[in-house]
Amino acid sequence: MSRLPTVAIVGRPNVGKSTLFNRLVGKKLALVDDRPGVTRDRREGDAHLLGLDFRVIDTAGYEDEDPNTLPGRMRQQTQAAVDAADVALFVIDSRAGVVPLDEEIARWLRGSDTPIVLMANKAEGRAGEGGFYEAMALGFGDPVAFSAEHGEGLVELFEALLPHLDPLQPEPEAPIDIESPDAPLKLAIVGRPNAGKSTLVNRMLGEDRMITGPEAGITRDSIAIDWTWEGPDGPRQVRLIDTAGMRKRAKVQDKLEKLSVADALHAVDFAEVVVLLLDATLGLESQDLRIADRVLEEGRALVIALNKWDVAENASSLFNGVKKALDEGLAQVKGVPLLAVSAATGKGIDQLIAAAFETREAWSRRVGTGELNRWFERAIEANPPPAPGGKRIKLRYLTQAKTRPPGFVLFGTRVDELPMSYQRYLINGIRRELGFGAVPVRLMLRAPKNPFSK
Repeated sequence: MSRLPTVAIVGRPNVGKSTLFNRLVGKKLALVDDRPGVTRDRREGDAHLLGLDFRVIDTAGYEDEDPNTLPGRMRQQTQAAVDAADVALFVIDSRAGVVPLDEEIARWLRGSDTPIVLMANKAEGRAGEGGFYEAMALGFGDPVAFSAEHGEGLVELFEALLPHLDPLQPEPEAPIDIESPDAPLKLAIVGRPNAGKSTLVNRMLGEDRMITGPEAGITRDSIAIDWTWEGPDGPRQVRLIDTAGMRKRAKVQDKLEKLSVADALHAVDFAEVVVLLLDATLGLESQDLRIADRVLEEGRALVIALNKWDVAENASSLFNGVKKALDEGLAQVKGVPLLAVSAATGKGIDQLIAAAFETREAWSRRVGTGELNRWFERAIEANPPPAPGGKRIKLRYLTQAKTRPPGFVLFGTRVDELPMSYQRYLINGIRRELGFGAVPVRLMLRAPKNPFSK
């Protein structure tokens, strides 16, 4: 894949960086709220501006804090984003004017090798004129008057970015077949707060890409990162999606946490395979089963990983206990892959990614109609459908209608009376004998129309 040029958005808290990010990517990907400090991790998205293609990076608000504090760790992420970018957009609030923190950020950016484009946001109407003229004194030339909220100033931003990004535009590529085994694996990592999701992502990437720490609930946005896994059969492309921790719904009162959980659930919908990360020091809790059930309801392939395995006590009995509880709690899908990992040491990560690729393969599997119906005939011969009220249910044939997740259509007469127990018998047989493993399988029932019904 050709590398897109990158544009980082920087500035103090609450100047509209995430609103600008959403405007450029054309979607409401980043969480936006009136309170400052909503964004913590770097969030990336693909932008297209009047013919320019680039990767845009939303960063946390720059604050002058001790590096060991959470705001200090957020600032280090912002600095890393600017250092790696081809251009940085320095955003100020033109209605508030230039404040001392803007001047401090300007001093830092003047020492950077990254080209800077100054943007005076919230410039709609006359209220922003004073701040627009004040910004000229920051030393980055004339600012771009912009309104991220209303989309004003896009042409001026294009003209400011053009000399920096035009020479870096990649050659057009053929579209990727998302169902190809070589397509990047969309892998979301979900779980309760403090299960170690961001630490696991950092270990995979080999860098401190996500902010981590002892505080629960650090991650707010769902962050997607492209990564190359060096597997036993060569490099494989993965799109990792780190998500906010999901607590019990009754405990989620804060509006921002509700937005974070909704964003995490949206990430599940986007993913192909979902890793549910459990804390081995706490074991399996009812909230873990609720999250797993939601993943399966959405038709995503599921892999479960026990994290913090390096500090787990009575490891063998813990693993067997969790496995048994999962089989009982997830009765609709038996045998979901369960692996032990340690985000702190890296143990088990290669096995986890390999299991995710194998699970996606089963999730994407298609069975030919001939093979499917030969199995179907054997299945109904071994266990014929019941005859409620003494009247036979005649099952004619089975066809696979879709993949990702696998969906099958069963044709027959009086199928509306087919008991759920018999439907589960067929679904379990499909999983077990046709290579679908522990992925969610859908079964739809169809009866032929009676031409004499009217």
